Amino acid sequence: MLPTPCEGCGAEVGGQLCPDCRELLAGLHGRRAGPSPAPAGLPPVHSCAVYGDPVRRLLLAHKERGALRLAGPLGAVLATAVTSALPGAYRGGGLLLVPVPSARAAVRARGHDPMLRLARCAARELSRSGLACRVGPALRPVRRVADQAGLGAAARHRNLHGALTVPARLHPRLADRQIILVDDLVTTGASLTEAARALTAAGAPPLAAATIAATARRAGRVPAVVHRRRQPG
Repeated sequence: MLPTPCEGCGAEVGGQLCPDCRELLAGLHGRRAGPSPAPAGLPPVHSCAVYGDPVRRLLLAHKERGALRLAGPLGAVLATAVTSALPGAYRGGGLLLVPVPSARAAVRARGHDPMLRLARCAARELSRSGLACRVGPALRPVRRVADQAGLGAAARHRNLHGALTVPARLHPRLADRQIILVDDLVTTGASLTEAARALTAAGAPPLAAATIAATARRAGRVPAVVHRRRQPG
């Protein structure tokens, strides 16, 4: 019976996303982002926001606290980043969104695969706008990796190198596909670089990568998200 606070700003609105936060997400635009200098092998990355509140809170609520109703609005932001990431030479057809996979233990603990859910919501949003695409969860973890928290850029890349693969049985399904890697966040680019390496080894190099957010210190020209509450009247 009690109102559910907005996961982004905490407003008591009776739902997981208040009108102001919903409007803020709908107004985001994709731009080039990612670490600078970019690590070797990292495809061009496009993001929609700096990783700060309220976007940070919304991503964490969806991923860690099972706020699944946020998948649609966040997936729409990811779709915007995908559209931004498409190269000028792209003429449509064969578009495949490949999400960076979570560790199996993390998926079990959370009870869902947050990035796969967001990718599917983004694909539906793109299809509604006339850009037909599919989601291809082609990447598989092949070994355990250390917790990335506290690791610097070089250590993150060493930690993740060789951690992903594309099963041989999926190689034919990637042939002639236009692939965009998708993730919720880019920091050092280590996860996206490893994902791109695995896809390239399978004969399917990605065109680009798209994320909802990028860390502020590496976000280039991506605009910070500042939440302003409407004043009465």
